[in-house]
Amino acid sequence: MQKLNQVLVSTGVESFREIVPIALLSLASSAMLVPVVIFAPVALSFILIPLLYMPLFFGVFHAYHRRTEGKKLSVREMLNGARKGFGPAVAFGLLCSLLVLILWSTWWFYGGRDGAVSWTIAIFQTYFVAMALVSQFYTLQLVIQRRMGIFKAMGESVKLFLRYPAYTIGAFFQALVVGIMLTVTVVGFMALFNGMLAVYLHKAAYNVLHPDEDDEQEGVPETSELYARGRLL
Repeated sequence: MQKLNQVLVSTGVESFREIVPIALLSLASSAMLVPVVIFAPVALSFILIPLLYMPLFFGVFHAYHRRTEGKKLSVREMLNGARKGFGPAVAFGLLCSLLVLILWSTWWFYGGRDGAVSWTIAIFQTYFVAMALVSQFYTLQLVIQRRMGIFKAMGESVKLFLRYPAYTIGAFFQALVVGIMLTVTVVGFMALFNGMLAVYLHKAAYNVLHPDEDDEQEGVPETSELYARGRLL
């Protein structure tokens, strides 16, 4: 099983090598965010983002997975993935919206109140939401790599989190930091984040799903026979 720094370095190498298709996929999948963020009311965005953005987000993950199987990394594969994974993507997006709504409402209600009890409740709720999000770190990858149903994948993701808590929290934190850094430049976030996250999550999830395999196994794209032959380019 690879260490997280190895996964991160491998992601950086892969992203640099495939920067053009990754940028195209990221831009194509992020395009739906622009009208939602600019024009939609905040309350409506909690529904529109799962319905319009999450399927494309899932499609990027699907496209990279297909790449590891020898297919070309393309927008067409992303759209096929968005179509096939529409249901799981929307369900996962609604769960994320619900957790964000819980967090926002908690601090809106308790954050402005005086007293230790209110702050304790707010901090506990924040911890609950954070752990709930971390526990779903592998969900979409389980749907893609193991072809699970979304609800079974959610349960299995929790089991993997409990089996590898330090690894999962570290991987989630690394992904979060990269996302925050790219958010500093909005264009950089839209052009890179989804594609890079697809590479990173695929590698991080494959690492825990196949802990006994080394880097030379065919499931690892950089060292697979298909990659060596150039069929993944």
